[in-house]
Amino acid sequence: MCGIVGYIGKKECTEVLLNGLSKLEYRGYDSAGIAVFDSKSKDIKTIKAKGRLKDLNDKLKTEGGLKGNCGIGHTRWATHGEPSDINSHPHGNARVTIVHNGIIENYKKLKEFLESQGYVFESQTDTETVAKLLDYYYDGKDPLECIKEVINEIEGSYALGILFKDFPDTIYAVRKDSPLIVGKGENESFIASDVPAILKYTKDYYLLDEDEIAVLDSSGVRFFTKFGKQIDKEVLTADFDEESAAKGGFEHYMLKEIYEQPNAIKMTVTPRISNGMPDFSESGLTDEMLNGYKRIFIIACGTAMHAATVGKYVIERLARVPVTVDLASEFRYRNPILSKQDLVILVSQSGETADTLAALRLAKNVGAATMGIVNVKGSSIARESDIVLYTHAGPEISVASTKAYMVQIAMFYLLAFKLAFIKKTISKDECKRLVSVICKVPEIIEKVLELSDTCSYVASKLISSENLLYIGRGLDYALSMEGSLKLKEISYIHSEAYAAGELKHGTISLVTEQMPVVAVATQRELFDKTMSNIKEVKSRGAKVVLITHKCMSVDEEAADYVIKLPTVDDMLMPMIAIVPLQLIAYYSSVLRGNDVDKPRNLAKSVTVE
Repeated sequence: MCGIVGYIGKKECTEVLLNGLSKLEYRGYDSAGIAVFDSKSKDIKTIKAKGRLKDLNDKLKTEGGLKGNCGIGHTRWATHGEPSDINSHPHGNARVTIVHNGIIENYKKLKEFLESQGYVFESQTDTETVAKLLDYYYDGKDPLECIKEVINEIEGSYALGILFKDFPDTIYAVRKDSPLIVGKGENESFIASDVPAILKYTKDYYLLDEDEIAVLDSSGVRFFTKFGKQIDKEVLTADFDEESAAKGGFEHYMLKEIYEQPNAIKMTVTPRISNGMPDFSESGLTDEMLNGYKRIFIIACGTAMHAATVGKYVIERLARVPVTVDLASEFRYRNPILSKQDLVILVSQSGETADTLAALRLAKNVGAATMGIVNVKGSSIARESDIVLYTHAGPEISVASTKAYMVQIAMFYLLAFKLAFIKKTISKDECKRLVSVICKVPEIIEKVLELSDTCSYVASKLISSENLLYIGRGLDYALSMEGSLKLKEISYIHSEAYAAGELKHGTISLVTEQMPVVAVATQRELFDKTMSNIKEVKSRGAKVVLITHKCMSVDEEAADYVIKLPTVDDMLMPMIAIVPLQLIAYYSSVLRGNDVDKPRNLAKSVTVE
């Protein structure tokens, strides 16, 4: 999830580009760069640097800056290629320079073709493939025809800002499945990944639709379809200020990040699918390696540990490989029994979690294979693990993790599918079917997000309580643990999660009149048993919130409030059912007047034991 900007007007564009990037740095901070039409040489000059925007600023000062009135900029969240000066954007050559947000799925095939045509690649990025493909099709006369040829060739998601040397003081832009807006100012125009980047200069903007091409020059902005037909577009006006715009119009980062989950899943899953099958070859994880592991240990803390618990269920169920989930803070102090045939998976959003990092080092000391599942490139766990699988959630600002948890789960599903196929516990057809289902999950989550008003209403019925329970069986129990943690960490309501079948072994003594119990029942083979447990607490006066499939028939007397969800395979329901649990926690916190994004006593990255 990168951020791109562009400017054409009468101002010195370096300042405008840097200001815009500063508003988009939440979208990525691995590296940054700008390319400007130099007002003297009439060439495109580029300066870029690994690190945060400050590092680019420092480099600009050292190298004397860039002067001109037209340029593009980029702040990067690395997907293909590690953070480095070379992998930073913009990419291109003397003729064509681009910035890109998204993932080009068929870049390997295109790269092979371009290399056969004599092109030499400098970076590890998929973006450089697009830059060289533009150069390949460019005839020196018509950039629009060139862009049309390229978007017919590339597959995946993209928002592109493009400069052609032969057309100075002109920016070309096109998008598909990645956000891009076009700003309209007084004798100046902009492109940006998000509205906050332009609000200092204008509130007027256009929304660029799929595969529409925008041409920005001194005369204004023109829009074309991918077939070259010029079209008119409606000007929109932002009705929010710069501060609220940084949150995409949402009241809090947490809510924004909940709504970003469909795209985060796409960004994480799509690069790991080849010909309908899971593919981890880019990370160096081979079929032989996966097949050789006898046992798997998953080590994590907090929310990541709950994602790991889902991972344990699906890996054991599909691949029949034994999996142990350990809290990182306990793992190294119990003198674990590890061997060189074991795989130890370390899960951390930041890649810097102190306990998890310590567990990694212990595993390496005994010779076990290590795999990091992290969201931050270049983090300690990423650097020290034998294998790294990056989740592409983009920056997560709110302390309470939502989209990072979602993509961790998605990664475990892909691993489970791949491992099961290698172990021959599922067929290739079944593996492809499961992959196709997970690819549909983002679209289904979009529908679940339409239930936000229902979740807000349910939250209003919980906020006066000081204690409540979450219950579920199987995967629903793993979900209950995460739902309970979300609620307690931001609403400060005391909440605990229990396996529904354990109620009679002590927990049911806590149930009192009108005590809320949130019951998750998405596993159809366990539905009747879970309903029996729900009736047990209901008969003792509990106020029950039930989350289940929309296809399930529910006794009206069994629950006070029912949230019915779109139906997918039961095994994949954790990715669907977690969303209402997140929303209930969010709205409970809002209604209690708490600081949602910065809950008391908590930090985003726990770097001490």
